[in-house]
Amino acid sequence: MINQQKAIKTIYFSLIGNILLAIIKGVTGIVGHSYALVADAIESTSDIFSSLLVLLGLKYAKKPADENHPYGHGKIEPLMTFIVVVFLIASAIIIAYKSIINIQTPHKVPHTWTLYILGVIIIWKEISYRIVIHNSHKTNSSSLKADAWHHRSDALTSIAAFIGILIAVTLGDGYETADDWAALIASVIIIYNAYHIFRPALGEIMDEHRYDDLIDEIRKVSETVPGIMGTEKCFIRKAGMHHHVDLHARVNGKISVTKGHEISHLLKDTLKQKVPNLGHILIHIEPYHQNTL
Repeated sequence: MINQQKAIKTIYFSLIGNILLAIIKGVTGIVGHSYALVADAIESTSDIFSSLLVLLGLKYAKKPADENHPYGHGKIEPLMTFIVVVFLIASAIIIAYKSIINIQTPHKVPHTWTLYILGVIIIWKEISYRIVIHNSHKTNSSSLKADAWHHRSDALTSIAAFIGILIAVTLGDGYETADDWAALIASVIIIYNAYHIFRPALGEIMDEHRYDDLIDEIRKVSETVPGIMGTEKCFIRKAGMHHHVDLHARVNGKISVTKGHEISHLLKDTLKQKVPNLGHILIHIEPYHQNTL
């Protein structure tokens, strides 16, 4: 619950920042004759809608498990990530289309002062990325990670715009389209980032095995529990901010069923206490018979 609250607060931070930046970029781009900045504003506008979707997803994921959703509602997170990716790709296509048109259309060189605005934007977006990605790791939220990469892609498009405007204002006549080429390059960067957001979310939906380090940690903690003589199979699937675990643990084959049941509960409680972000834990007890001569 604490992680979910932190994730929601982080999304509010992203949402407010994206609204302000979309306005600043749009006004600066129009007044300063920079399509790269206007393209940046379009990307930030898509960020607003994607952040809203992530916020809705996180709030839905907070709902407790029920009869129809015994593992909770966490799978909504990667689904929302897919929608965020669609927004990213759509904004990239729009930016690329407009850039190609502007490259073929004569226009003014951007104003030099737009570079100062862009410099501040780049710094702010990189700071935003670091804040959101840090909280995504702390909360184990895939949709928050997607939102963090939105900030990073925004920073990259702003850097491309900065370079394009710098070339245009420095070299002057004949280089007016450098600004538009920068926006076109930025659209490719956005699509590239969209893939890297999409791939882990797809793995989460498909229950892909991506948790070797976590399995190692679970095995080590399990072997500290009195009565546990080792572990066998360990399967993990992720739903929202939690990892659900199926673990086969070995106990002395000569003890009673009741004693084995008590050890399995102790193991489950220990894992919950010592390993963060675990959800449902299913312990399957296996008998261990020591070879005798």
